[in-house]
Amino acid sequence: MSTEKLYYQDTYMCKFTAKVNKRDIDEKGQYVVLEQTAFYPTGGGQPYDTGNISGVKVYDVEEVDGEIRHYIESPLELGEIYSGKIDWDRRFDHMQQHAGQHILSAAFEDHFGYKTVSFHLGKEVCSIDLAIDSLNDREANQVESIANQITMENRSIETKWVSEQEAANYPLRKDLSVNENIRLVIIPNFDYNGCGGTHPNATGQVGAIKILNWEKQKKKLRLYFVCGNRVMQQLDQNHKVMRQLTDLFNAPQKQLVEVGRQTLQQTKDLEKSIDELKAQLMEHEADELINDAKSYPQYQLVQAIFQQRPMTEVQYLAKTVAMKMKDCIVTMVNQTDQKTQIVCATSEEVTIDANVLLKNVLPLIEGKGGGTASFAQGGGNKKVSSEQMLQAFADHLREM
Repeated sequence: MSTEKLYYQDTYMCKFTAKVNKRDIDEKGQYVVLEQTAFYPTGGGQPYDTGNISGVKVYDVEEVDGEIRHYIESPLELGEIYSGKIDWDRRFDHMQQHAGQHILSAAFEDHFGYKTVSFHLGKEVCSIDLAIDSLNDREANQVESIANQITMENRSIETKWVSEQEAANYPLRKDLSVNENIRLVIIPNFDYNGCGGTHPNATGQVGAIKILNWEKQKKKLRLYFVCGNRVMQQLDQNHKVMRQLTDLFNAPQKQLVEVGRQTLQQTKDLEKSIDELKAQLMEHEADELINDAKSYPQYQLVQAIFQQRPMTEVQYLAKTVAMKMKDCIVTMVNQTDQKTQIVCATSEEVTIDANVLLKNVLPLIEGKGGGTASFAQGGGNKKVSSEQMLQAFADHLREM
């Protein structure tokens, strides 16, 4: 294990000095490799540290081919010694979340036998994937209670470098991913785990641990949680939302769920009533269109022009008229800001094919569309007026 890794894993150093051993450029940008570093590179579910090297911003840190690359905004001189400083607030937050994950995962496994298969330390919330299909509130509450009891006991969090043979003497929670330079993170009599991440010295520094929610993810379950300062941030956000809701519904917090449920039901009832009234209005509108139908020897023709009408309403009207009338052909044009929409419908007794009729007029608007013998629709540009489109329908009908 290199000196630089020991430096960031086993110290609380926020500032350090180091010589630039290498500088280069890759697909991520320019970077330097230092003689030693306190910057943690992305790995094990934990994001990289940020900070600066003698005032030059470090915006990413990655381990590539055994070296820790510090990606920087401006160049540093090879062989020169610089002072580095990590963003301690970010680092300590990551330490709280990572140690909290160890505690949660151990509690799930010890109490219920639920194994953790992966961990992600997000910007706002963290998550672990458990090798289970479901989880109930009782189980989550029990694990959360155990986890917070461990933090309140302020147990030590120890790190130890061991050989593969020595590691076999510990009750490790999961198999090791390496067979040399093995670093164990240990909460005595609770959790023993191979890990290269950063952690505080004691569980008390993790602060509170709060499970937020969980969801099914294919053959596993993803559980979201926060630790430490993030718990207060979540509490503050939720409290602000709760205050807004109590003001909005003019109800105390304990009644918000019931008031919200009643409001949703009222909204659904109103929407249903509106839909029923709309249907009645369109039935009346369809009757008026029928009254204005033009009679021809072989059919009756109903035509209409609309502006900015929802296409679903145009379709409904055309089908309703065609269903109510015998020997009926319906042609409708709807103009929107962007295009011309056309609909053609026929009643059962009519032998004229609505799809054929539609395609006869589509070239006028350079349009596309289609349908069945009884109903077809399409759309295109606004090269001709609505009146010209209806006239084109009538002209083609006389030829069919």
